[in-house]
Amino acid sequence: MALPEVKQTATEARLATLTMPEAGCTRAAREDALARVLEMGLPGRRDEYWKYTRPDTLISAEQPHAALFHSDEPLLFGNLDRLKIVFIDGVFSAEDSDDLELEGVNIDRIEDICCKDIHWAKELYGVLESRGQSPVQRPLAALNTAFAADGVAIHVTGKPTKPISLIYRHASETSDAMLHHIIRVESGAEVTVLENGPAASRFNKCIEIDIADGGTLHHVRAQGRDHERRAATHMFTRLGQESVFKSFTLTVNGVLTRNEQVIELTGDDAIAHVAGACVGDGDFHHDDTVFVTHDAVNCESRQVFKKVLRNGATGVFQGKILVKEGAQKTDGYQISQSLLLDDDSQFLAKPELEIYADDVACSHGSTSGAIDETALFYLRSRGVSVKDATNMLTLAFLAEAVDEIEDEVLAEAIVNRLEGWLSRHI
Repeated sequence: MALPEVKQTATEARLATLTMPEAGCTRAAREDALARVLEMGLPGRRDEYWKYTRPDTLISAEQPHAALFHSDEPLLFGNLDRLKIVFIDGVFSAEDSDDLELEGVNIDRIEDICCKDIHWAKELYGVLESRGQSPVQRPLAALNTAFAADGVAIHVTGKPTKPISLIYRHASETSDAMLHHIIRVESGAEVTVLENGPAASRFNKCIEIDIADGGTLHHVRAQGRDHERRAATHMFTRLGQESVFKSFTLTVNGVLTRNEQVIELTGDDAIAHVAGACVGDGDFHHDDTVFVTHDAVNCESRQVFKKVLRNGATGVFQGKILVKEGAQKTDGYQISQSLLLDDDSQFLAKPELEIYADDVACSHGSTSGAIDETALFYLRSRGVSVKDATNMLTLAFLAEAVDEIEDEVLAEAIVNRLEGWLSRHI
């Protein structure tokens, strides 16, 4: 079926601004991804999963612009012993990064992989992204697979003693960056991956994660605090038997952020937890779109998303749990909640369950409301200022999402950063 003229024109205009990198062992995957982009077109407001979020500035052929945000606050995770991998406007910076050497892990740049005909990442690059295109099309992810020129391939074979920290710096007001990461966690291996930083004026990022039987991946990221940045991120995760995936995202500021998570539990007794907390002020639009597929027995999934919105900010949550036939004893939990600090902000939610097994325990819920006046009065009556009381109640509201971070040190770093941001009014 031919694309609508408007969508085809927008797609062709965006593709005309891009050049596919030298492909090497990823050539077939890139060409396949490009063919999929041409077939489905870039997203438009008429697409079902984009009706709450305008994709115009994410797909525009025009040069993006975002003023640089300057702050004297210490770097997030700066006190942690970690292996630092730095990208500036989407380009790897060897000068600012550590040596890519860590016991139990092999790390290669996507640029280097593209110069080789044989590499382990060839069997994974674009594969999970392609699988994630059904039943919902994700054309921005396919665009990334076709054209992303940089990123890292992380092969985890043991249990490294420190986290791998991906740091994204924004240096140009007109940067338009794409990064594609691949993570393979082998059987019995375990790793923590951190991400933080604004990355670029416009940022398109894709991560494909394959966790073998008994493997574990902990993922914690923070997006912010640039006021004018735009970002579309995608994570595609496949879990084997008795594997574990836990991911938490903190987002503050930005004109537009869309985070997509596609998770497949394909091995029995797998566990996947995904959580997010965001604080938005003014011209802020934040969209979490999550699709979890249970395709094995006795698996557990949790989705916990909290949004604090004020001064006309908008929050979106679209979350689905699909339980396939035969996926008995599934435990699926989903909660999305917003705290609206004024009458101008809005929260749009679309929770979904689709179940084809009869021995399951699945639930979803979504609520939206104002700050608890009784709790606010209680704190005020004990001498706490309105600002401090509001911040305390905001942190309490976000706590369920932050509690999904298993590492107490990382959770404390996130809470401390939130406290600092709230005290500055973001």
